[in-house]
Amino acid sequence: MWIAAVQAAPTFQEVKSTYVPSDAWLLARDGSILQQLRLDKQVRRLAWTPLTDVSPALLRALIYSEDKRFYVHSGVDWNAVSAAAWGNAWNTKTRGASTLTMQLSGLLNDDAGRNKRRNVFEKAGQAGNALWLDTRWNKSQILEAYLNLVSFRGELQGVAAMSWGLFGKAPSGLNEREAALAAVLIRAPQAKPAKAAERACVLLKALQRSQQCLGLEGFAALHLQAPFDLKTANDAPHLAVSLLKMPGQRFKTSLDFDLQRKANQSLRRNLLQLTRLNVQDGAVVVLDNQSGEILAWVGSSGGLSEAREVDAVTAPRQAGSTLKPFLYALAIEQRQLTAVSILDDSPINVTTTNGLYVPQNYDKNFVGPVSLRMALGSSLNVPAVRTLLRVGGDEFYRRLKMLGLETLRENSDYYGYSLALGSADVTLLQLTNAY
Repeated sequence: MWIAAVQAAPTFQEVKSTYVPSDAWLLARDGSILQQLRLDKQVRRLAWTPLTDVSPALLRALIYSEDKRFYVHSGVDWNAVSAAAWGNAWNTKTRGASTLTMQLSGLLNDDAGRNKRRNVFEKAGQAGNALWLDTRWNKSQILEAYLNLVSFRGELQGVAAMSWGLFGKAPSGLNEREAALAAVLIRAPQAKPAKAAERACVLLKALQRSQQCLGLEGFAALHLQAPFDLKTANDAPHLAVSLLKMPGQRFKTSLDFDLQRKANQSLRRNLLQLTRLNVQDGAVVVLDNQSGEILAWVGSSGGLSEAREVDAVTAPRQAGSTLKPFLYALAIEQRQLTAVSILDDSPINVTTTNGLYVPQNYDKNFVGPVSLRMALGSSLNVPAVRTLLRVGGDEFYRRLKMLGLETLRENSDYYGYSLALGSADVTLLQLTNAY
């Protein structure tokens, strides 16, 4: 059994290379994290954390709590074994003889588990693996792998998930109080906050940090209650859902980190000013006009929206007056009009197969003769319809399709003259590319 267990033990590099986080990350063009998205619902663990990125306070608390002679034994602490009665020494309820290396061997082999009894043969196999690990892995590798694989509380596995989930910070920033609380959770991941605080205080006193016990029970109650939020970045949720498909994926985009954040802030700031008008949502796309690269993608206003999960960048919406520039551009290109041409903004009835079409301006008023430039700037409807009569509905429809407005799935007759006023559904992304 020992031989079989030893042969099955992986190397440190194999363990590290096969480790897969539960989350995936969307990156900006400079590698900065824009969005973190959980894809594996079975476990919660973040990226592998190097030992150098773990707080010294946590390392001290862990070793003192779990394996005081970690740096001097060879995987099995024979002093601890010989000091305990045989029945207790090999019983899962007695942790004094179970070294960090032995616990790691159990994690690697996914054996009976930390909270289930192991018989003497299982314990012997675990000890054999621990001896093997200690001869082939160095102490830093053992400690690093253990910290990344051990469960701390609930579904939180590994030091990174624990640190972000419980304390909202990276593992390198854990202080002595947080470290003691984390260390005692390894023995009892589901302990009630009061019990965890009691055990952490005992550990702090042993580490001569008794002053940290003050208010510890309230501190534990505050931080040990689920649900645990591990989201370290939340600047591009809609694009992340579209692009991230595999746990552990790190997808680099063309988005500009600073511009993305400014676009988010600008959208929320402007929407807050429109609250009294019941405007709740919006979207932002920023393109580099020369390269076509997307520099910012904000799918919604987030908490201000009643439909925050909908990506308004790709959701078809009525185009409205945003199509008028293309209409006038086509008329100028055909040399039928110029920017200073005079258009007639007066009542008009247009005969269609469905009857008369009578366009109105937004304010129900008419201004009479007006230049093309002013008609466009004032978003007047009647001059736009008159211009569509000049250039032809089919021509304008073909121009919009050529510009990439693929959401125009019906023919030009379906939209009729209202196409000049943006009756068709388009997406913000297609519209931005068209501009």
